Amino acid sequence: MKIQCITLFPEMFAPMDYSIIGRARQKKIFSFETIYLRDFAINEYGQVDDSPYGGEPGMVLRPEPLTKAIRSTGVKNNGGKVVYLTADGVPFTHELALSLSKEKQIVFVCGHYKGIDERVRESEIDLEISIGDFVVSGGELPAMVVTDAIVRLLDGSLGNKESGETDSFAQGPLGWPVYTRPEEFEGKKVPEILLSGHHKKILEWQKAESLKRTQERRPDIYAKLKIDTKFGIK
Repeated sequence: MKIQCITLFPEMFAPMDYSIIGRARQKKIFSFETIYLRDFAINEYGQVDDSPYGGEPGMVLRPEPLTKAIRSTGVKNNGGKVVYLTADGVPFTHELALSLSKEKQIVFVCGHYKGIDERVRESEIDLEISIGDFVVSGGELPAMVVTDAIVRLLDGSLGNKESGETDSFAQGPLGWPVYTRPEEFEGKKVPEILLSGHHKKILEWQKAESLKRTQERRPDIYAKLKIDTKFGIK
């Protein structure tokens, strides 16, 4: 997979060299590249934005630099996806991450200021994604969040494939509580069932705790699950 980010601040992507995502790059599971938007500026001053029509405050990224930057990637010819990170996009979910993980090439457009010219959205953007009902200063952090979620799903990215398969959302509900040594910490003990070695009962406990947590914290997800009357998911 090839991932590219069109951005005004390529230095913000330094974290891509670390942890799981950094190791995946080193193993060439995916490639990553930043594309500096000012390289496609309309003049020698590096201008890529302008004031919006209609008298609104703020600035808007102009269509010419963005269109040139997107087309320079060849993403359309390669059958890839151009994704714009924006607060008014569709909510990012595990299912959407799974879908994007099957793409050969993804180009993320990182907006700034008031956003990007609508004509670019109409002609060049394939998918618009929001990572939540809040606003951040630009698309760089959302692009890294989405990239991390996608890369985790690529074969070979995780040391243990089952680790990803038991993450929250991977099977529908949220994850269950997890514990490690010591068995007791500040008066709080690990649940006895996890020390029993009885794998079937442990599995039942995990499913029950997962459903309990989902019902308490994400009733919207819980309502969509097909719940077994005893425990777990059908």
